[in-house]
Amino acid sequence: MNHIAIITESASNLPQELIEQYPIHVLPIWLTWEGEALRDGIDITAEEVYNRIETGDIIPTTSTFNASELVAILENLPPETEAAIAILLSGELSMSVNVASLVAQSSPPVPLHVVDSRTATMAQGFIVLETARAAAAGATVQQALAVAREMVDRVHFLCVLETFKYLRRGGRVGIAPYYLGETLQIKPIIALQPGIGEVKPAARPRTWHKAVDQMLEMIGDIVGEQPLHAAVSHGNRRAEAERVAGILRQRFDVRELFINHLTPVMGAHAGPLVGVAFFTGE
Repeated sequence: MNHIAIITESASNLPQELIEQYPIHVLPIWLTWEGEALRDGIDITAEEVYNRIETGDIIPTTSTFNASELVAILENLPPETEAAIAILLSGELSMSVNVASLVAQSSPPVPLHVVDSRTATMAQGFIVLETARAAAAGATVQQALAVAREMVDRVHFLCVLETFKYLRRGGRVGIAPYYLGETLQIKPIIALQPGIGEVKPAARPRTWHKAVDQMLEMIGDIVGEQPLHAAVSHGNRRAEAERVAGILRQRFDVRELFINHLTPVMGAHAGPLVGVAFFTGE
């Protein structure tokens, strides 16, 4: 029996089979669409989110879980649970860490340890997964926390955006860069680097295939000959995600590889895309 509860948000992009295997408690991110509040993965699927944003002009707003939702998880943990570890979205991108920290300071039913992943998507998911694996193998709370903190400095995420259009709709890019990007057919590569916590521009290649090729070259520069753990996430671009996954298998010593829809938290603002979260090691 696992005596440590592992908690995260739906933004961590973990495949359902892994959530059930360990098990991992997942708090849904909230999306608000024309006044309707929807829980990611419960009231609406990632696929439905991408279908909506591609066929309409409304971009949803997103918000983190409520403190009461986290407390409810803590209150319903098995009696043998010694502590809980919440591994959450980067504090630079979300209020999740702040909300959980307030809960941790308010005498929760079990001790709650909050870890700022300093990242998002399946890069965050890999931190959660490795911590859950350590806990399942019998790690103490402090040992599991050490695994989480070490993983924060190891996970990468690189992503190719298909268009600037959704960033423009959401007010996240100025009008001049938007028109320049569309005119030149630029497909930006963005990155979440280990421990940084913010989304940063990484490159501005022209054409989709050049962008994907450059993203794969960037991964190669980081990975080298080391064993690779990766997840290819996409926004309604399954075929392209499978193509990228196939290239990863050919080029690298892949130890595990997942393919899934990217969390709507990013997709709602960025639109169709393909990204790779990864880390190296046995």
